[in-house]
Amino acid sequence: MKKILISTIDYIPGHEVSNVIDIARGSTVRARNIGRDFLSGLKNLVGGEITAYTKLMADAREEALFRMEEDALDLGADAVINVRFMTSMVMQGCAEILAYGTAVKLKA
Repeated sequence: MKKILISTIDYIPGHEVSNVIDIARGSTVRARNIGRDFLSGLKNLVGGEITAYTKLMADAREEALFRMEEDALDLGADAVINVRFMTSMVMQGCAEILAYGTAVKLKA
């Protein structure tokens, strides 16, 4: 897959935006795992990071970012600027991670 430039700021350093195309977005919904929940419940008693959930959320962010990039490519973009992440609870034990930004064409 062709890679595009992704930025959390409103420009790409060293490049000029020639055209704003549309919003590019990608999301994924992830559910907790019953085995992980049990072990995480134990961890919750003593405190500290719940690494299984940290990895779950990190993987979800990467998937959402990948899907946003695919969407931007489908739109014909060279870059996505102003990239943001959002999360929301879909139902008990399920969370959506959304990555979105402005798909743009860069001057050649």
